Amino acid sequence: MKTITTVEELKDAIQLLEFDRAIKEQVLKEQIAFAFESLKPANLIRSTMHEITSSPYLLENILGTAVGLVSGFISKKIATGRSGNLIRNILGTILQFGVTNTVARHFLKNKVS
Repeated sequence: MKTITTVEELKDAIQLLEFDRAIKEQVLKEQIAFAFESLKPANLIRSTMHEITSSPYLLENILGTAVGLVSGFISKKIATGRSGNLIRNILGTILQFGVTNTVARHFLKNKVS
């Protein structure tokens, strides 16, 4: 900035600084309004859902987990049926856990291949 030597230059510099302050104030108000709008619960939910649906890895992980859970549940039902036997039910739960983990882990590997 150059040196101010006259009253007119001082007035011009003051006007320029006031104009600059007004512009920065307006930009700040717009940014605050945008931040306030984005923090509303409906907008937070909407943006979260958009991120979830636009993320292919997250959808694939959810799908892999769901397939694992269903296959584990079905394998337990096949193994135990309607048995009231405690040992058979425990073994069925262990089988369900193993099948669920195996299918969920290998779902993406088999899908890519």
